[in-house]
Amino acid sequence: MKIIVTGGAGFIGSAVVWRLNEMGVDDILIADVMDETDKWKNLVPLRFADYIDAYDLMDDLDEFKDADAVFHLGACSSTTETDADYMIRNNYHYTQDLARWAVKNDIRFIYASSAATYGDGSAGMEDGFEHLGKLRPLNVYGYSKHLFDQWAARNGLFDRIVGLKYFNVFGPNEDHKGDMRSLVNKAFDQINATGKLQLFKSANPDYADGEFGRDFVYVKDAVEMTLHFLESKTGGLFNVGSGRMNTWNALANAIFKALDLPRNVEFIDMPEHLRDRYQYHTQADLTRTRDSGHTAETTPLDSAVADYVRHYLVPGKHLGD
Repeated sequence: MKIIVTGGAGFIGSAVVWRLNEMGVDDILIADVMDETDKWKNLVPLRFADYIDAYDLMDDLDEFKDADAVFHLGACSSTTETDADYMIRNNYHYTQDLARWAVKNDIRFIYASSAATYGDGSAGMEDGFEHLGKLRPLNVYGYSKHLFDQWAARNGLFDRIVGLKYFNVFGPNEDHKGDMRSLVNKAFDQINATGKLQLFKSANPDYADGEFGRDFVYVKDAVEMTLHFLESKTGGLFNVGSGRMNTWNALANAIFKALDLPRNVEFIDMPEHLRDRYQYHTQADLTRTRDSGHTAETTPLDSAVADYVRHYLVPGKHLGD
């Protein structure tokens, strides 16, 4: 099996390559854009056939028409990025070009959408492309993903391609993501440095401090769901999450427990620029994902956090080490 993974040095992309390696697959072309971060370290333990710059890939696509599948996981994933032109070119137009090529050459195309497309959640978080017209993303990252979902639906592609709406993925290989790292990763550094964890106060009267939250899904579970669609020939738009909403308080408790430390949390004001763009409650509806044949249960939050902290963050390891 020959696989192309865009964003293959990144967080979810490198985790997909790791799991493919575990399955005995190493004829993998990794496409990414290297920068001044240490994301190259994610590649060191992995087996793959070649690496290419993601923008050079678009010029050389005809060389790879014998690929069996493309996992398009590369994108600018910053929810605070404000350069809309860059986001549209990088996340929307690039995905269009790659999808057209894959469909034309009958290559399985699986791409990363995002739960950021759901906005504040008031229109629900039911996946599938029938509900796209109701969604109102809160930031340009979410909109860039939503724009491609809409384009694929208008062009009747969801009988041949798969879009995955990732919720709040956390786990090993995310160190390079800076401010976009998960709270678990940030908290590990913060607690080691200060002995305490800072969380945002609620700016919404419907939620007490720390009692709002997200669907936190461990990267290993997200990868299993992703690779399920390599085996299944189902097409469509699917949620990838734990199926549970956990509060920030519950996540903080799990982090301190994994570190064998007493809870020490300080609530601070939410920055003004986030207040109108903040998701207070996300929870993946996994009905369609389950109906597609993926029935494995996701890892409970405490167990996932403990595995991440004790086996990766404390020893400073990457997937595959």
